[in-house]
Amino acid sequence: MIKKLFLLAILFLTQLSFSSAFAHVLHYQKLNKLEFDLFRNDQLIGQHIYVFNRSGRNLTVHGKINFEIKILDITLYRYSAESQEKYVNGKFESFSATTNQNEKKKFSKIYKKENKFFIEGSSYKGEAPEDFIVGSWWNHSIIKYGIQISTGSGRIIKQNVSFVGKEAIEINNKEYSALKFNFSSKDQSLSKDKKLNIDVWYDEKTLIWLKSSYKKKGNWEYRLRSFE
Repeated sequence: MIKKLFLLAILFLTQLSFSSAFAHVLHYQKLNKLEFDLFRNDQLIGQHIYVFNRSGRNLTVHGKINFEIKILDITLYRYSAESQEKYVNGKFESFSATTNQNEKKKFSKIYKKENKFFIEGSSYKGEAPEDFIVGSWWNHSIIKYGIQISTGSGRIIKQNVSFVGKEAIEINNKEYSALKFNFSSKDQSLSKDKKLNIDVWYDEKTLIWLKSSYKKKGNWEYRLRSFE
């Protein structure tokens, strides 16, 4: 069984390597919108939407998330964020996001200057690592990287990525053959609120993000509602 999972992982990553720089164009050129429902302890609390806009071979991805945690109609926690990712000829160009977390504001910006990327965020400011990816789960290429940049604060996250296996999952009465990956922090000495540990599922045929789940003061889950 372990040998089979290893061979599947090698095959999948080999297939991805051919797309490299133009991964977005090749795999998402027909994708216009992704809508996710966000659950905490199996209760629907909000939504996350991505809209894909194109101009020639350039792509801009607009993200928007809103959720609230309530008890007896009293709002205990409110979260909202908006983001924008830009790609030119399939290659990453820039990212910006603003977040409002219970009235506490965070921000993240990644930009290019003289062929280098820099980060301006509420958690980190400085030159970006050479090999990184924005921490947006919609982009399946994230499984190939050892470093992701937090979309909320610009924090640099060194990650381990493990291929868990193929799974048949059902979302909104539709069955998918999915590829499941686990993302975890390389630095296990981090505090719980900083430590990465999340499972993410991608559709085997389209590589569209289907679902993700993690634990953080409850059980959280993203489920694909619809896509266009």
